[in-house]
Amino acid sequence: MTVTEPAPRRDDAPAAGAADRLRVLLEPPGPDSVPRVVARVGLGLSLLFAGVSHLTFARDEFQAQVPSWFPVGTDLTVLASGAVEIGLGAALVVLPRYRVVVGLVVAAFFVVIFPGNLAQWLEHKDGFGLDTDTKRLVRLFFQPVLVAWALWSTGALRALRSRR
Repeated sequence: MTVTEPAPRRDDAPAAGAADRLRVLLEPPGPDSVPRVVARVGLGLSLLFAGVSHLTFARDEFQAQVPSWFPVGTDLTVLASGAVEIGLGAALVVLPRYRVVVGLVVAAFFVVIFPGNLAQWLEHKDGFGLDTDTKRLVRLFFQPVLVAWALWSTGALRALRSRR
């Protein structure tokens, strides 16, 4: 009597594909260009500064970006987002081996906080010199720039394209 291996199930293929994509994103990326390193470190330092400012001198200004409908108190939201920004900024600077995954997380963070910017415009809240609807509207167009900056500077955009 011979024992044969069971045939692979059809639904194993998607799981294997997802595992391969995750593995590739977690692998150490190859060497990086100087412009990307400068952009990544610059973004990291900017996030560190923004995070510290959430906790200190600009705390009131950041509260203007918390939507009125958000279920958590404005001060707690500002403190928590500041702590997250400090962590993400530090990760961009000191974890180059994991820059692709960090870049994806930073880009996702910029997407997640976008409703705050949108609420600031829709609710006509002043903050950071954004004291007109036009200024608040123009600010909305900077958020995709931050997402692109995070994806490009970390090589995440390149990694995502190469996984196709």
